[in-house]
Amino acid sequence: MEYSHSDAELLRQPIGYWSWAAHKAVVTRTRAALAEIGTTQPQWWVLAQLADSPKPRDEVSGLLRNYLDTGQENMDWEINRTIALGWVTEDEKGRLALTPEGRAFHKKVAVLQERLWAERHAGISDEEYLITLKVLQRFIHNTGGSAWHH
Repeated sequence: MEYSHSDAELLRQPIGYWSWAAHKAVVTRTRAALAEIGTTQPQWWVLAQLADSPKPRDEVSGLLRNYLDTGQENMDWEINRTIALGWVTEDEKGRLALTPEGRAFHKKVAVLQERLWAERHAGISDEEYLITLKVLQRFIHNTGGSAWHH
């Protein structure tokens, strides 16, 4: 791969720009691939949360609403959409569970997500990836920000 600048020039590049550009590229690619098979990224998050066991709606929504600033209203809409599509059921106590169709679709999307992971990580060692995440977390810490992921 050819880089945009020399090493000396890269040292002077703004992290805000490059982290934003990476975010935009990864999220855009992921969402386009998911759209090709008929789902959204938040719907995938719902399916992934329910893959191992049913969970209360509030727990699923509470965890996922902060992902990429999705928000409570949008996350509730996405959960309702997974129910309307027949991938998820909700019982009278508000517990969400995958339907057989949802379980099959989850497996299909999981295969796609594995392919996207490999695509993103091509030419990047585990050590480089680990360092990158630690550096990004240090930037967040140093600027007084907060970030989390389950």
